[in-house]
Amino acid sequence: MTDTRALAATALAEIALRGTSLREAMERHASKLPDPRDRALLMALLSEGARWWLRFDPALDRLLEQPLRRKEPAVHALLVLGLVQLEILQLSDYAAVAATVEATRALKRPRLAGLVNAVLRRWQRERIELLAALDAVPATRHAHPAWLAGAIARDWPAQAEAVLAADNREPPLMLRANRRRSTREALLERLRVDGQTAEPHPWLADAIVLPHSGDVTRLPGFVEGLFAVQDGAAQAAADLLDVRPGQRVLDACAAPGGKACHLLERTDLELTALDADPARLRRISQNFERLGLRAELLEGDAGKPHAWWDGEPYDRILLDAPCSATGVLRRRPDVRLHRRASDVPALAALQQRILVALWPLLKPGGRLLYATCSLLRAENEAAIQALLATASDAHALPFTLPAGQAAAVGWQILPGDGDLDGMYYAVLEKR
Repeated sequence: MTDTRALAATALAEIALRGTSLREAMERHASKLPDPRDRALLMALLSEGARWWLRFDPALDRLLEQPLRRKEPAVHALLVLGLVQLEILQLSDYAAVAATVEATRALKRPRLAGLVNAVLRRWQRERIELLAALDAVPATRHAHPAWLAGAIARDWPAQAEAVLAADNREPPLMLRANRRRSTREALLERLRVDGQTAEPHPWLADAIVLPHSGDVTRLPGFVEGLFAVQDGAAQAAADLLDVRPGQRVLDACAAPGGKACHLLERTDLELTALDADPARLRRISQNFERLGLRAELLEGDAGKPHAWWDGEPYDRILLDAPCSATGVLRRRPDVRLHRRASDVPALAALQQRILVALWPLLKPGGRLLYATCSLLRAENEAAIQALLATASDAHALPFTLPAGQAAAVGWQILPGDGDLDGMYYAVLEKR
């Protein structure tokens, strides 16, 4: 029988120390656990381990005479998970410590079991002083890299503390009812009969909110394609793009296809889903198939339309641009471990290149929706302002949403606004 905590330690070391994504690690290791309860524990340990690594990894430097990161990365990760179990998951002291020590043996490191026990016991004895030391430094207090905490404080000074706190809270699970196969009301009833606590979102017409994440494949209606998982901030795109039946629509950088699926669930469209990655295109295809939707799938670089565009302009273009993903840290906690400050200028240049390349493909009177799941102004307003400065036929349409705040141009939902993920939108019309 596989020890779940030992497996989680191995996977977390891959995520935090080798750059593996949480999703990839979970997909590779979850199959080793046949019991769904063990898989749920694995997911909780990996999510919270990644979320709080930048708090508890430095704490171990205070607790160990010799660091273990390089020589024993899995044991180092196991110690982080031990602290996560005590402080975040709030498991009983005995269960957390004893199970973590046992996992050391499952990792085939029995000689380190005593050390693991001693470190966790010392934490329990000295936790007040240790927590105070961690709280004294913004990076360890909020478990954010210093560069990102600084960028948030610079771009959103009044909201920075709230954003950092929101990133460290478990997000609700949000579903999008598939209008092609059901209604939101019928799906809500099925979920409630199944014992789920499910509520309609107050202002998103297709959204259903469940308080906690779980194995969505076990929810009623998943196999039949009655719903998809999509945060409410992303569901706002379908309203903002304002598609009409029969329109020719391009979803550039479309993977994994959530926004394209939502548009097709709303009305009949001549939609092309474009992505440069064949593997990501296959994911879009799988989502289309499960939800009973059809569209053209096209492989290509959105910034080089000469290689794939047929010359016929589009009524609507959705550009969900590649970005830093700094708005979705609560849902993708591993991003804070992998993103670097140096990534942002390169991403901003890529976003502007794609935006400039796609603008000529829009019909006069057409609408382009620019979106990112970033909260950094360099990736959002700056890209739109640069286009407006050079494209005389580009006009930014004003709009508001029930959550978030106006940006210099467009609208910014910050993490936690309306209990949503962070998302930026700007709507451009071609004169």
